Order: sequence, then C-alpha cells, then structure tokens
Amino acid sequence: MDNTFRRIARSICIFGGIASALIFGPTAASAADASLIKRGEYLARAGDCVACHTAPEGQVFAGGRAMPTPFGTLYTSNITPDAGTGIGKWSADDFYRTMHEGRFPDGGLLYPAMPFGSYTKVTREDSDAIYAYLRTIEPVARRDTPHDLQFPYNNRSLILGWRTLFFKEGTFKTDSSKSDEWNRGAYLVEGLGHCGMCHTPINALGGNSQSQAFQGGLIPMQYWYAPSLTSNKEAGLGDWSIKDITDLLQKGISNRGAVYGPMADVVYNSLQYLTDEDTQAMAVYLKCIAQDSPDLPVSQIPHAESSLLISLGKSVYDNHCSSCHGANGEGRPPDYPLLAGNQSIQMGSAVNAIRMVLNGGYPPGTFGNPMPHGMPPFSVTLSDDEVAAVVSYIRTAWGNTGTPISAAEANQLRSVPLQ
Repeated sequence: MDNTFRRIARSICIFGGIASALIFGPTAASAADASLIKRGEYLARAGDCVACHTAPEGQVFAGGRAMPTPFGTLYTSNITPDAGTGIGKWSADDFYRTMHEGRFPDGGLLYPAMPFGSYTKVTREDSDAIYAYLRTIEPVARRDTPHDLQFPYNNRSLILGWRTLFFKEGTFKTDSSKSDEWNRGAYLVEGLGHCGMCHTPINALGGNSQSQAFQGGLIPMQYWYAPSLTSNKEAGLGDWSIKDITDLLQKGISNRGAVYGPMADVVYNSLQYLTDEDTQAMAVYLKCIAQDSPDLPVSQIPHAESSLLISLGKSVYDNHCSSCHGANGEGRPPDYPLLAGNQSIQMGSAVNAIRMVLNGGYPPGTFGNPMPHGMPPFSVTLSDDEVAAVVSYIRTAWGNTGTPISAAEANQLRSVPLQ
C-alpha cells in the first residue's frame, strides 16, 4: 500500500509540475511581452513618432502627413502593422536597419526628413521595444502618398551624397567621465528626442554640422526660430534651476518662460509623458551644455529710427500688454511669462517674438497644466509699425539687451503658415 501510494503521489506531483508549466509558462512569457510593449510605447513617445506619422485628422501612425521642405513636399509613411501598406512584413532587423542606417528593408534610402541621423544612436534593445509596440497597434490599410519633390531632388540616388556629407552611423556612446543621469539625458536629447533636428542650423543642402550642434537656427518652411541650446543668451539653460527646466519640458510652462509653436507640439505629444527621472536627466544634460556667450546682437536700424520705434512701442505696450505682462515686464509667472530678462525676447533673431505678437498662441495643454493661459493675436489690431515698435520696446526695455526691429521684418511674417 505504501509503495502504491508513493507511486500515485509521485504521478500527481509530476502531472502537477507539467500542469504548472502549462499554466504559468505562457503567463510569464505574456508578462514579459507586455512589459516590452509597454516600454516600446514609452520610447515611441520619447521619440515623438506620432507627431510625424499621423496626419491631421488621420488615423494614428498611418502616415500621410505633409512635410514641406525647400525641395518640395514629403509625405510620411504608414508604420502600422498592415501587411500590404505598412510595416506588417518587416522583421525586427528590418526596423532596426531603418532606424540605425536610414534604409528600407530592400536597401532603399530614406529621405533625411526622417531623423535617422539622430535615431542611429538608439540602442538595438530600444529599437526592438518600439518595434514590438508598433506590432500591437491597429493595422491601417493606407498606401503611402508619393512625395512631390522638385527635380533633381526626386532622384533618391542624390541622398548618397547627402549621407556622405552629413550622416554618421553609430550607436550612442556613453561618456565615462559623466554621471549615469547625464548620459541618460544625452541619449534622450541626442538620440530618441532628436532635438538637433531643429536646434542645429540647417544649411542650403538640408544638412547640418556636428560642430554646430544645438547652436540654433530658423526652421525651414515653418518660420519659427529654434534657439541655441548652447548659448545662455538664447535658450541655453545654464542659469536655470533643474525644476524650472523640468517644468518647461513636462508642463510647457515654468517660472522662466513658456513654449509655443513647434516646441509646444513636442511637449504635448512627447515630453509630458516622460518619467520624472528621464525629464530630470534631460534637464541635467541641457544645463551642462549651455554656456555664456559674450556676443551681443548689433542693431542694423539707424539710432533715430529705433528711438522713435521704442517710444511708440511703450505706448502700444502700455495699452495692449501691461495688463498681463506687467508695467515693468515682470509678468505673472508661470501663467503670464515675464518679459524683463526673458532670454527668448533678447535673442539675435526676433522671429518668435514677432510671431507671438502677430498670431498669439497657447502653451500646450498638459497633465501639469491642463488649462493654459493664451495670448490673443494682434495682427488685425496693430499695424506693421506698431508691431515693430512694441517688439522693439520689449527687446530693449527693463535692461533687456535685444535690438530694435523694422516694420518690414514684421510685415514679412504676416503671411507665414500658422502653427
């Protein structure tokens, strides 16, 4: 009886072990898959993939968004897992090659509107996670819209020359002399965040130089100025507190200023979703790369004309601006930005300040600032002379070191696309 009982008991244990493997094995695997997919969703947010690969009022990640360039219009691709028109037949290797090398699975070359110059720094593990996430979204059968490029830019073979000049393939390398937090911030800013796409000057060939990384420049076709992240005279954050930087990245507003235009889209679609740890890492890195610049802008407007503009500008400011921004530009941060000492007001380029006066705008609605305060447009209310006058005034009043602008500069920005 004892031997019979032991045999039965052993059989039950063996069967129970098999049953446990059948029940718990797939569950553990599913949990691992779910974790990978969740991580991939987070990384896709960090890379702001939805901003380009979703057309206005279009289906998520189905592409078709028009990307105007000086060379014609590009249209973003469908990256849903549809087998016929998306990336449903791509392998993880195919996806990594696209991210890392800027090539389609068949070896074809991507136009550099896709920021593979930054995404090449993304690790294979992060690429695989993003790929796993994209495999789970709803497939959309939508064929890519053909690009509408001028001759000779419609010849993809020319991209080989562009790549020779401006593309350097390679995964992000950590700096052993810096902290883990600094390196994480650098990885997000230089890689997934592709901040250099806007904040590095773009030349006539649509490329940029590593030696000028993050030094700022006008965004082609959008007519917003992406300020320098390396100069404390522009958007350099060297003298900002970490809290002010993280507030700006996550909320879109801080005690030092607010984001508008394309940067508002970045905060809305991407940065507000990052963890506190990743946001702080970015802040630490951005604060470290900023430095003081001794160069001050020089006015090109005759002194007599600039004096008249500034005198008129004070009157315009007192009538239209002081109720929110204060008689002395002190504002009511964070809802109404201060103007006295505001770096974005004093930059060499006055494009952003002019556009805000003409078009107004809102910071993004975020988790940390769900009901942002906006600025009304004055394009109808104010003449070119008055716009130039008030912008000249706020750039030079209260100790600000900007320079006056002309009515012609204000007029040039009246017809640019709103964004």
